[in-house]
Amino acid sequence: MSFRDLRNFTEMMRALGYPRHISMENFRTPNFGLVSEVLLWLVKRYEPQTDIPSDVETEQDRVFFIKAVAQFLATKAHIKLNTKKLYQADGYAVKELLKITSVLYNAMKTKGIEGSKIGEDDISKFKFDLGSKIADLKAARQLASEITSKGASLYDLLGKEVELRELRTEAIARPLEINETEKVMRIAIKDILVRLFCFYLMFLCQGLKNIDSLLP
Repeated sequence: MSFRDLRNFTEMMRALGYPRHISMENFRTPNFGLVSEVLLWLVKRYEPQTDIPSDVETEQDRVFFIKAVAQFLATKAHIKLNTKKLYQADGYAVKELLKITSVLYNAMKTKGIEGSKIGEDDISKFKFDLGSKIADLKAARQLASEITSKGASLYDLLGKEVELRELRTEAIARPLEINETEKVMRIAIKDILVRLFCFYLMFLCQGLKNIDSLLP
């Protein structure tokens, strides 16, 4: 952990409204209690309705907590964290925490909130909307992909236009063979008449059966 990393981390946490003071001494030795508290606070800042168990009393609880936070941030914010470094809860964990604070801090700056110190009242009124921004970004990327695909298909079709235009011109210029057309039409009409006659016979036979059933 470098002094610069810790300084950036503490300044961002202060700007984001973290209530406790964080110093270099906090991470000279493993401090899982502080790391878990900071992680849960950052996740809540990102999405207040998130339900991640905060119990970290046992080793199993701590492992589950770190994995749950890492999975949430990877899925929702596309932030990839090193779970082993987070579990160490020392200076190496600060670099991982910086990945989260940087995203939140930059989002706050984008919203137009200036100054390194923000009161609790202002912080409580400010809500991050990163979830919707990321969803919009995904939709935009998908739309861009679809546009690229459609554009490629259109380009291929336009490339064939010269050949297709020649075929259309040739088909239009070809003289219409009247005799052949009449022959095809006569065959079609004959086929329709045969089908109608067969239908008439079936109808007639069914009518005769119905009459027979009524006779004593």
